[in-house]
Amino acid sequence: MGEVRGASGGSDAVRVTAIASLTPLEELDDDPFLVDSRSQHAMCARWAAERGYVVARELMVCGLRPDHVVLWDGVRPGVDLFVAPSRRVLESALSSVEEFTAEALRRGVRVETVGRAEPLYDAQMKAQVHRRLSMPTAGYDGR
Repeated sequence: MGEVRGASGGSDAVRVTAIASLTPLEELDDDPFLVDSRSQHAMCARWAAERGYVVARELMVCGLRPDHVVLWDGVRPGVDLFVAPSRRVLESALSSVEEFTAEALRRGVRVETVGRAEPLYDAQMKAQVHRRLSMPTAGYDGR
């Protein structure tokens, strides 16, 4: 399914759940941005910070059902919103973007996309992503 990381934020702040695609490392050459969840989350964090919002959760998911509890646990209407770097990230992360946006609308929660250009990956950037994802237990932190 995926991973959830939380962060605390003020009770008055708009809380953002950043959605990234959990895409296998084997797809790095074909679609590096979908594999690079760290860059996806960073793009969402910049978007949120520019608006004075707080990233409360980061999700990494693949083909998740729109009604799955991990999406909606603790989400409050009018206070929380979901953001993903792009529609195609949402299409990879969720089993149905249309059903998800309909469910969000029903629950009074906005769904946004950052809408910026994805980074262009050269061989060095792909190698960094590969090292970070292939050696997580060896103490490598991706820098």
